[in-house]
Amino acid sequence: MNVRGYIGASVLVVAVGAGGLFALPAAHAQTAPVCVTDEQKAACQAQYDELQKEIAQYQQIIDQTKAQEASLKGDVTQLNAQIAKAQAEIKQRNVVIGQLSTQIQQKTATVQTLEQRLTASQESVAKLLREKYEQDNTPLAVLALSSGSLSDFFTQVNDVNMLDASLQEHMQELQGIKTQTQAEADALSKQQDAQKDARYTAQVLQQQVSQTKQQKTQLLTATKGQEAQYQKVLAQRQAAAAALKAALFPLRDAASITFGTALTYAQAAEGATGVDPALVLAILTQESNLGANVGQCFLANDETGAGVNKKTGNPMSKVMNPTRDVPLFLALGNQLGFDPHGQVVSCPIPSAGGWGGAMGPAQFIPSTWKLYAARVASANGKGIANPWDPKDAITAMAFLLEDNGAAAGGYSAEHRAAAKYYAGAAWATAGTTYANQVMARVSSIQTEIDCINDNSSCSLGN
Repeated sequence: MNVRGYIGASVLVVAVGAGGLFALPAAHAQTAPVCVTDEQKAACQAQYDELQKEIAQYQQIIDQTKAQEASLKGDVTQLNAQIAKAQAEIKQRNVVIGQLSTQIQQKTATVQTLEQRLTASQESVAKLLREKYEQDNTPLAVLALSSGSLSDFFTQVNDVNMLDASLQEHMQELQGIKTQTQAEADALSKQQDAQKDARYTAQVLQQQVSQTKQQKTQLLTATKGQEAQYQKVLAQRQAAAAALKAALFPLRDAASITFGTALTYAQAAEGATGVDPALVLAILTQESNLGANVGQCFLANDETGAGVNKKTGNPMSKVMNPTRDVPLFLALGNQLGFDPHGQVVSCPIPSAGGWGGAMGPAQFIPSTWKLYAARVASANGKGIANPWDPKDAITAMAFLLEDNGAAAGGYSAEHRAAAKYYAGAAWATAGTTYANQVMARVSSIQTEIDCINDNSSCSLGN
């Protein structure tokens, strides 16, 4: 299930009772239960199992009402079940978070213990190495003369051999501790990612419930229990979906395309990569906005990589890396038939101190585009991929995000992939802000996708 689009920001909720229409109780944020002791763990598991049953029941209602004709009674029953299911899933996610918190605490303690053992072993090995160095640099003749008797001499020689064996044993122990420590650290990292994903899922579901509750009043006011009025509202939603699908989607350094077209390209790329279309379109939107900030440039000097600003005509340094990217950019111009000195590329960002030269909506520099061009061309059934072609750009973006781990799904994996998309190897520091901005867009992008895929979940144009 795609959690982001489970309800959507614009679903409207009412419930049907014997006396007519009434509002569901407002959803409240839940706190994670404590699952530390055996008794608490058992209680958490029981709560989790009970919530699982509730969710299955609500899903059954949803499946049944989907088969009904689009009517007020059928639709609101389905929406009522969706809200109840979402609330149960929020509680269930919080149970998971409580369980993960306990596991992370245990893993942290284990890693700390192993690190202490590792430090102790390192100190022991260092001491043994010093002793062995002293023994190895003492000639046997000196040992013999310094020994009180022949027996003492052989005892000292035997001590050297025992020292060798002890050193080997400690080295093996040290290696084993290193391996175990790394395994525990990796397990801890996975647990931390799982906690982040579970918390993010719960937060998104809670936001969706809240947004849905706010809009239920519109349905009550618009319909007043009349089926004809409800059908009118439904028609308005369908019109909103059509308008959204036709809305222009601004692309950097390329002609705008409709949101629906961009979605089609992203969904096709998902089939080849497993990367969520909402993530692809969120990054595409982010790159378009960045384009408005950094301006546009032309390459002017192939030797130095300098250029000029398209709007002002002012000279610009570091427009394109002359050794890494310029030769590939010139070759691409020959392949696609464009003038390399008349084709717009991104300007360098002064505050970042790096090179410009990124191409098209997905903002690939020539050397990175070279790595993906053949895969993109094969996926889209063409001879040469074009970074300014929206379909090629979106496909390339999905391939890169797949290589960055986004296909695993979940907030942590997608956040990390977005950070790497922007900052490469420096993603943990330089890419965090960019990734935060991207992930903030993903939920709203998913709502728009749901609006297109299911007209009944569109807003009323407010």
